[in-house]
Amino acid sequence: MRIGMLTGGGDCPGLNAVMRAVVRKGERTHGDEVIGFLDGWRGVIEGDTVPLDVEALRATLPRGGTIIGSSRTNPFKVDDGAARATATLERLGIDALVAIGGDDTLGVAQRLFEQGVHVVGVPKTIDNDLSATEMTFGFDTAVQIATEAIDRLQTTSASHQRVIVVEVMGRHAGHIAVWSGIAGGAAMILIPEEPYDIETVCAALVRRRQFGRFGTIVVVAEGAKPREGHETLLSGETDQFGHVRLGGAGEQLAHEIEARTGFETRATVLGHVQRGGTPTAYDRVLATRYGIAAIDAVHDGAFGTMMALRDGEIVRVPLTEAVDEPKLVDPALYHGVAEVFFSG
Repeated sequence: MRIGMLTGGGDCPGLNAVMRAVVRKGERTHGDEVIGFLDGWRGVIEGDTVPLDVEALRATLPRGGTIIGSSRTNPFKVDDGAARATATLERLGIDALVAIGGDDTLGVAQRLFEQGVHVVGVPKTIDNDLSATEMTFGFDTAVQIATEAIDRLQTTSASHQRVIVVEVMGRHAGHIAVWSGIAGGAAMILIPEEPYDIETVCAALVRRRQFGRFGTIVVVAEGAKPREGHETLLSGETDQFGHVRLGGAGEQLAHEIEARTGFETRATVLGHVQRGGTPTAYDRVLATRYGIAAIDAVHDGAFGTMMALRDGEIVRVPLTEAVDEPKLVDPALYHGVAEVFFSG
């Protein structure tokens, strides 16, 4: 078979591991020819490709990012984009397409599947907010990076008796914030799912200060907002999937905390450092398993499906189920575990 492959949306540790697995089993077991479309759906629209074989993917397992590039291009927001994409696939003789991405990328894949494209999806998002799967690769790496940053900031916070607000990624779901906040011993964790009351936050920090000298870290997801408030925007611009650019939640929160408590407060925005660098061992293995499962699905003709982790096994679920709605933080984890440590 002649198989196309793309990586869409934000880059993520483990992308190369997925492609390496698809190529290895596709080429060595099935005799497939695999080509990569550069920069996500843009490459499909424009027919911009690069050959992918075992040699091209050597030494990429520990490498972050994606060797074929990525973008947030939406074929359905480009003039004749969907028609040009399907024409490219037909012209190049692509028998099947492996789309690696989050809800936006896989949403496009679903719509193209409905138009007759043979497509299989692999879930990718460091936010771990994709429905139908228990875990997405890249999330473990992002949590590890955020936790290491919190550990380092704890010592600075304790040394200077400062409150340090750490802003992490999480537009609609606070998985990274909750996991890294629990692991890093944060004094408070604020997430999009639970609008916060600034007075309650400050009262808890004042109470905590009474127990002695130690670090005080507040972890806030970029999409977190106060009650009767809105997300903090860097600009009013949106991408082709309608997402506004978030940012500034940490700075805004730090300003409010210092003004209301008198505690010296600083904000640290981890930003894209959470996306970069080498994937953890867990993410390398999970991404590899997804890649093997994807090429198996292609040869089984299981198109219109996404690979998912459930009960420790990789299974196939309909793309419609995968992009139905975002997976939010389990209230039991937030209220039953994280909040126990908010009292100081």
